[in-house]
Amino acid sequence: MVAVVLGTTLYSTTLLVASAILPQMQGSMAATADEIAWTTTFNILATAIVTPMTGWLVDSVGRRQIMLYGVGGFTIATYLCGQAEALETLILWRVLQGALGAPLTPLANALVLDCFPRRQAGLVSSLFGMSAVVLGPVIGPTLGGFLAEAYSWRYAFFMIVPAGIIGWLALYFVMPKDTLGATPRLDWTGFTSLAMAIGCVQLVLSRGQRLDWFESIEIIAECIIAVTAFYLFIAHSLTASRPFLNLRLLLDRNYALGLVLVFTYGMLNFTPLVLLPGLLQANAGYPDNIIGIIVGCRGIGGTIGFFCAMFIGRLDPRLGMTLGFGFLTLSGAWLTQINLNVTPQELYLNSAVQGLATGVIWVPLSVMAFSTLEQRFMSEGMAIFHLLRNLGSSLFISIAVAQIIQSTNANYSRLSEVVTPYNRVLSMPWAMGGWTVDTLPGLTQISHEINRQASMIGYLNAFSLFTATSAGAILLVWLVPRRRRIAA
Repeated sequence: MVAVVLGTTLYSTTLLVASAILPQMQGSMAATADEIAWTTTFNILATAIVTPMTGWLVDSVGRRQIMLYGVGGFTIATYLCGQAEALETLILWRVLQGALGAPLTPLANALVLDCFPRRQAGLVSSLFGMSAVVLGPVIGPTLGGFLAEAYSWRYAFFMIVPAGIIGWLALYFVMPKDTLGATPRLDWTGFTSLAMAIGCVQLVLSRGQRLDWFESIEIIAECIIAVTAFYLFIAHSLTASRPFLNLRLLLDRNYALGLVLVFTYGMLNFTPLVLLPGLLQANAGYPDNIIGIIVGCRGIGGTIGFFCAMFIGRLDPRLGMTLGFGFLTLSGAWLTQINLNVTPQELYLNSAVQGLATGVIWVPLSVMAFSTLEQRFMSEGMAIFHLLRNLGSSLFISIAVAQIIQSTNANYSRLSEVVTPYNRVLSMPWAMGGWTVDTLPGLTQISHEINRQASMIGYLNAFSLFTATSAGAILLVWLVPRRRRIAA
């Protein structure tokens, strides 16, 4: 378990480190807020596309080789991210990071569950998740933020390389060799149609705001391709003898509801980590090291959450998931009340509450989803499970970023309407304070402040969407049937 966890935490560490240094990367690459968000969304998208291939890859080359190739390739891609000189190159290496690291989490999760009796699934899931939380998300963003502030954002990637080498060596000496049968045939029709559907949806959400949505031929074409590809995927999967993804697994009610909930969980899990760093540095003037500590506090809360889940898991799993989504709703509502004068201490506590929520949710969610699924479908079911988790993250991040950009532009136009010679308040020195509209520098300062406030409103709207989604998930939880006794 130690070797597998060490290799698996690399992905979560890199994602959280990248979230902490997004503002500095944005300045270094001269990118806009939505462009730099591509380094996260396309990384998650690549993970989502490759994750379903985990079962076929394992059957083709074995678990040991997949773990070794995944950790080794991921480490090399991480080093290349630190060497990137242009935004396009950085996105390319981030895509490779996601693709090479995609099989690690579902494969490691399946390995851990296979090695222990089914009755210990809750305990094993808690230990696995808690270890991943402690090793990566606590140390990574905090240390990465300090290195980025002291040296450069590149060192936040470079610091992961030694851990990747150690993880590769541990797996090399610990994991046994696999006994392989005949190499299975990959359903290229199903894989290609699914990849095209996911990729086009992500492009629509990422580029729609910039291209004015359906006023753009590109957006219309991508929507048509996405709908057509998804239809082909569903039709082919229901009629093929050996489809890429077995949709008949959805006949298991627990598993089907688990997929809906993990998709929602994915929507909520990483969104604040992408939104907060840009808000805090660009509008509130926070340095990278403080942002790294804020992100790191999420890992501390997650550790406590996994400890709590070990005991809550003995009760009805619906109670644990309700408690977790309730904490996410609380943290989202809290974020809708902050302003640009928010203190670091308040953000530390809010981040810890988010981590506590995700830790409490994960164990009962994963145990519930697979409690009635047959063991022979475990690898394939785990791949779909993590596919929807990653897909939910990438889609919701794109939706939130589009909401921020659209709301910022609209509110800037609305707020700037009052800056006019006909506004008598602007001619009152006691009302204007240090602001002035009589000089070009003064107008520039006012424009900058209006943009800050308009951007803040956009972020608050995105946090409101986050809160509403969290509250809606609580209703979904109670569609889950009562837990049955699990066989050993």
